[in-house]
Amino acid sequence: MLTVLIETRNDEEGLARSLASLVGAAVEGVVRDVIVCDRGSTDQTHYVAEHAGCHFIAGGGIAAAIRQAKGEWLLLLEPGARLSEGWVDSVVAHTARLTMPGRFSRARGNRTPFLSRAFSRPTALAEGLVITKRQATALSSSATSAEAIARGLATRRLDGEIFVAPRRSS
Repeated sequence: MLTVLIETRNDEEGLARSLASLVGAAVEGVVRDVIVCDRGSTDQTHYVAEHAGCHFIAGGGIAAAIRQAKGEWLLLLEPGARLSEGWVDSVVAHTARLTMPGRFSRARGNRTPFLSRAFSRPTALAEGLVITKRQATALSSSATSAEAIARGLATRRLDGEIFVAPRRSS
């Protein structure tokens, strides 16, 4: 039903945290496969992905990852983002009745203060993205990254919550 796509670059620790939050959904059969699309990591990201049973694509780009997805729906996540308990039910309910993309709500303990929100620009994938494979395929023809696919999309707010990935210093 659902393929999870995570785009990485030197994100071994963040990837491990994100994958841990997906285990229950994989056991339930909701997550069909996980594809890690790597953008030139020099750390152990590929080992984390391979040991977790993910399909690892090095340098193929997000369009290649979308083409290989087995699920009708895709869940795009930033490495380090963790989904809260109960996220599966909200995704299953959303995909059963709607075809528009959806985003998770930030977990209560993970919400940033007002002034921080006012003066910073969150990434388009900060709250994840649930989108049909067909829609993602169409968007990937002009997008070079998962972030570009998620940017500017009208979405519905899902009941499930997400702990956003910590900001990395450049």
